[in-house]
Amino acid sequence: MVVSLDLHEFILRARVLKLFRQALRTARKAPVHAREELRHTIRQEMENNRSCNDKQKVRYLISEGIESLKRLDEMLDMQGHS
Repeated sequence: MVVSLDLHEFILRARVLKLFRQALRTARKAPVHAREELRHTIRQEMENNRSCNDKQKVRYLISEGIESLKRLDEMLDMQGHS
């Protein structure tokens, strides 16, 4: 089955995938004992919203994800996990 995306859907999908990859890279900075749980949480958040077709909500979720990722990254940096 081939799914055809319009330009805006394509761009939103690319932004979601970029956020997912950034989150997984940030998870690598976490302490060893917390990495797997963090990766699981990231994956679960993505799966929970996978079927969302409301472009406005997707944009909101992306911005919330970016903010959460920034906070996580700052927290890990403060703890010395660079």
